Amino acid sequence: MPFTLNVNGVAHVVDAEPETPLLWVLRDNIGLTGTKFGCGIAQCGVCTVHIDGQPTRACSTTAASAVGREITTIEGLSDDNSHPVQQAWIEDTVPQCGYCQSGQIMSAAALLARTPEPSDSEIDTAMAGNLCRCGTYLRIRRAIHRAAEIARG
Repeated sequence: MPFTLNVNGVAHVVDAEPETPLLWVLRDNIGLTGTKFGCGIAQCGVCTVHIDGQPTRACSTTAASAVGREITTIEGLSDDNSHPVQQAWIEDTVPQCGYCQSGQIMSAAALLARTPEPSDSEIDTAMAGNLCRCGTYLRIRRAIHRAAEIARG
């Protein structure tokens, strides 16, 4: 039975089973492949999207539970890398392999939306659910502080 998802400000009619993970609907049905698959059990943070502004693991969220809510993926953060977090990530050359970075960026953007000037401790807490195999955690923290500066102007 088709249902509608509001993704990045666009209504998408999707024909999928309601219990299908949101991750697969975003990637396979809608064609937004910036959100990645990592562990499939909501432990690594690679698949992080925003639902109503809250960082959410798309691998363990059913598509049906997102109906009527605002979903933002990495593609919807900005269309030209102008979001402060994206700018900081580029300036500080945060990624190595890059695989986890869309989830890292989405978690960082949600943190800064609710805490415009986070402390190191607040950053560490907010980002604890996002794993980076390359270990770029210090660069991630530095980039979050830089994104806060960019956002302040």
